Amino acid sequence: MHSRILLIEDNPADVFLIREALRSHQVDSEIEWLADGDRAVERIGHFGGATPPPDLILLDLNLPRMEGKEVLAHIRENSHLDHTRVAILTSSDAEHDRVETASLGANCYIIKPPTLDEYLRVGVAIRELLEARPI
Repeated sequence: MHSRILLIEDNPADVFLIREALRSHQVDSEIEWLADGDRAVERIGHFGGATPPPDLILLDLNLPRMEGKEVLAHIRENSHLDHTRVAILTSSDAEHDRVETASLGANCYIIKPPTLDEYLRVGVAIRELLEARPI
């Protein structure tokens, strides 16, 4: 199944690793990449009508111009994204970040792994999120 993923991440190295993780687990996807919170919120406002929403949003918490939690709040305010799953993909292991993002509507919380092999396994979690989406 072909999926559309909106990746909101400011670090090009992480973008590369995410693409590799998806490729290594045969996740057939088209990735749209945005590198800051302001651009993400602007893009989120365009979903609906003739612009179909993504199947999954991968969201970093530490973004320039607007932090990820604020972006998540905007995502969940957009009724066109009600069925879009949101995965937080961050280096933060803080319990308060997990709790707050869950309360804002994130579907899962993935800590960026420290090694390449572990990072590639993130593709499994992403594939499972895509397979679990409502039809």
